Amino acid sequence: MSSDDTLLLTVILRHDQSQNLEQLQSRLDDSDWWHGFPPEGCEIVSWVVAMGIGQIVTLRLAADRLAAVNVELERRAWGTFQTDFYPTYDFVPV
Repeated sequence: MSSDDTLLLTVILRHDQSQNLEQLQSRLDDSDWWHGFPPEGCEIVSWVVAMGIGQIVTLRLAADRLAAVNVELERRAWGTFQTDFYPTYDFVPV
């Protein structure tokens, strides 16, 4: 994917703290999370765990894949994570 044809999207996956780790993992397994997210056509730029926040995922995708990301999160993440989305850009080359 050429960077001119894509956008970056940062997704914050905040853990549902009313559930323990085993419950969260079970829900993710039941929703086939690890096979469905991110959807095809999305590149994982980074995926980190920030203690006290949850998981922070940055994806590179074509603009026409944005709806697919939203649908997969609705299908697989709801009930396990509270989600926040932020359009993102590279500020300083690394």
